Amino acid sequence: MKKTLLLLVFGMMALAMRAEYLLIPMDYTQKEHLKAYGVAFWVLEHQEQVDWLLNYRGGAFMFKHYPKFENELRVRGITYETITTAKSNEIIAYITSDGVNMDAVKLETPPKVAVYSPQGKQPWDDAVTLALTYAEIPYDVVYDPEVLEGKLSEYDWLHLHHEDFTGQYGKFWASYRNQAWYQEEVKSHEATAKRFGYTKVSQMKLAVAKTIKEYTISGGFLFAMCSAADTYEIALAAEGLDICDYMFDGDPADPGAQEKLDFSRTIAFKDFTLVKSPMVYEHSNIDTNYGRRVQEPIDFFSLFEFSAKWDPIPTMLCQNHTNTIKGFMGQTTGFRESLLKSDVLVMGELKAYGEARYIHGTLGKGMWTFYGGHDPEDYRHFVGEDPTDLALHPNSPGYRLILNNILFPAARKKKQKT
Repeated sequence: MKKTLLLLVFGMMALAMRAEYLLIPMDYTQKEHLKAYGVAFWVLEHQEQVDWLLNYRGGAFMFKHYPKFENELRVRGITYETITTAKSNEIIAYITSDGVNMDAVKLETPPKVAVYSPQGKQPWDDAVTLALTYAEIPYDVVYDPEVLEGKLSEYDWLHLHHEDFTGQYGKFWASYRNQAWYQEEVKSHEATAKRFGYTKVSQMKLAVAKTIKEYTISGGFLFAMCSAADTYEIALAAEGLDICDYMFDGDPADPGAQEKLDFSRTIAFKDFTLVKSPMVYEHSNIDTNYGRRVQEPIDFFSLFEFSAKWDPIPTMLCQNHTNTIKGFMGQTTGFRESLLKSDVLVMGELKAYGEARYIHGTLGKGMWTFYGGHDPEDYRHFVGEDPTDLALHPNSPGYRLILNNILFPAARKKKQKT
């Protein structure tokens, strides 16, 4: 009997020693940072939990070893390590101890992702769709019809593609009004507005913006880059006002619109000033492009370091192998810090110029993140340029910030510390 028990104990010990985990380092040893996010998402789709090891080796991922998981890592060219159960327990014990600014967050269910973007080819590219495609993370495309038909409730995470929610078509009129793509955009938007009973595109876009706001309040995760961030806020503040000149909606703008803006309706910005001229490629002074004097060689912004145990959400959103990110421009490059509401959390900034590049906040049951600039690996991306090939930038820290946002809704909610 004793011999049988001893054999059973030794057998269980041997089994425990053989039980292995897969560790994906996200520090400088990783060959494919961006694809690593895609594999973490893929593992979640296969009903297996993933530990996101905050501030440990650049925000490493760890999950149980199965041959199909290891094979997928090899196929995608991702750097990984095979470790024992004892080693995985040792790592968890270390990073959850009180003496280090690290923690482990359990990822459980992959979020359902939607990108708010017009159907068909646009004369510019979107960094988020490039990142999703390269990382092989599935997503659906939705636009004004789907939003107005109430379909956002089907999704956990929503990205706002390069967009103008004010109804001024990106203020491209001065430079591109004779281009076929611009004329087609105007025609398409006017047809959609008419279909849903709006007399102006600006009115339809406001309805879309308000619906997105309600989606976020109800628990959705909202992410916006470039001009989608500030034009969204301008549209909310200008509810009931006409800020569009005649070439956009057939009649002049309200000359007193600036004084009538209602900043209580916005979620991130306050006290901003509109750029009224239709000839100026700018919407407001939210964007630090307006008078910006930063030269490319010194254009870098810094990520803040947060407490992994007390502030897990901003910590997740800032996971990276470097705290210094190369700057990049866009129609909206950065956000003027003096115009941020008091409850907005700045996660990345170019401090010397009062420029926030990466901000976050809560709204009702949901959360939002705004990220300045157009393409993290193309400093000055022009209309009509070829898209960035992320195979040439598999370790991009700027693109990692995007993928952090996509993955963090999968995190299990932790009990509030007391």
